Amino acid sequence: MKNNDYTLRLETEKDYHKTETMAREAFWNLSVPGCSEHLFMHALRQHEAFIPQLDFVAELDGEMIGCVMYSESYLIDENGNKKTVLTMGPVCVHPKHQRKGISRALLEHTFGLALEMGYDTVINFGNPDNYVARGYKSCRKYNVCFEGDIYPAALLVKELKEGALDGRKWFYHPNDADAICNDEKAVDDYDKHFPPKVKAWQPSQEEFYIHSHSVINRE
Repeated sequence: MKNNDYTLRLETEKDYHKTETMAREAFWNLSVPGCSEHLFMHALRQHEAFIPQLDFVAELDGEMIGCVMYSESYLIDENGNKKTVLTMGPVCVHPKHQRKGISRALLEHTFGLALEMGYDTVINFGNPDNYVARGYKSCRKYNVCFEGDIYPAALLVKELKEGALDGRKWFYHPNDADAICNDEKAVDDYDKHFPPKVKAWQPSQEEFYIHSHSVINRE
C-alpha cells in the first residue's frame, strides 16, 4: 500500500533488526531512561499471542520509518464468559518522520484488516493524548477494567464494531509477551546488539508516570 511516497507492508524476518533499531530511536528516553520496546518486539514475535498478519511496517526509500504490532488478549465478564480481543503495541514512528500521518495510516489500515479477520475490539495501554484521535476511548466508558475494579487512565479501548462490548463489565487480561521487559539485565543484554546510546531523564518520563499510575474513579 502506497501512501505519500511511503509504503505500508507486512514485516518480514529480514526487517527485524531495522524495525527494532527504528523503534529504539522512537522510544529512547521517552517513558523511562533508555527503553525496552526493541526487546519487547523481539519477544512478541516468538509469543503464541502474536498476530503476524497484522505486523505492518512503513518504509520510505528502503528506510524503516514506522511499525505497528498486535497480539491476542482476552476479556472475561462477571459470568465467566471469555472474549478474545486485540492488544495493540508497540506502535511507533521514527522521530524524524513523526507528525506526518504515518501512525494514523498504520492504525487505520490494520484496524480494517483486523475487522475483516473477525476481531471487533482493540485495547491499548498508553498516553490518551496519542490515541483518542484514532477513536480510542477511556476504558471506563466501555466498562473494561482490571481485576479489583481498577480503571487505569491509560487503559484505552476502541470498538472496531459498534456495540461489540454491549455495556456489561469486562475484566481485561493482557498476555504476558512483555514480561521479559521487567528483567533489567535482559533489557541491557539485548541492547548490546545496538549502537551505544546514553540513558537520560526528560520531562516526558514524568508525563508517562502520571498517566500510567492514574486511575478513574468509579461513578
